[in-house]
Amino acid sequence: MTRIVTGSGRVTVLPLLHTWPDRYGVLTYTTSGAFGDTAIVAYVPIVDIPDMPLMDIATRHQPTRLYGSAGGTGFAEACWLMCVGWSGRLIRKPGTLELADAAWSLEVDGTTKLFKTVYGHDQLHVGRITLADPELMARARTVLPVPRPVAGVSG
Repeated sequence: MTRIVTGSGRVTVLPLLHTWPDRYGVLTYTTSGAFGDTAIVAYVPIVDIPDMPLMDIATRHQPTRLYGSAGGTGFAEACWLMCVGWSGRLIRKPGTLELADAAWSLEVDGTTKLFKTVYGHDQLHVGRITLADPELMARARTVLPVPRPVAGVSG
């Protein structure tokens, strides 16, 4: 059975180049719980774009090189994903959408409880997010960039 988590608040929506050179998705970062102790990093479902297996994407970026392996299974990957969302909120690049107050629901793919607080969070939920307002959901999907060919790289 699918676990659903709901909430509302500030939501950052950003494009994510997750597979070089041209596979993009739309990522969101928000928080829930007392003082935002739970990070929510999720992808926006888009027709004809495959779902983004966030923990697998994080693994491919070798997060243990930065965060180490002491935190157990999934710790480094969770830290990497929280860093992507957190830094995407702090240093917005063109195309980032910042929603001051949006209601959302999350189909949870996984939860990682952290052995220590990282980026102000004690745990991470990843999965597929739906914004309650259909207009905001449509705007979130427009964050997906149109891929351009990369010089010297053939498809």
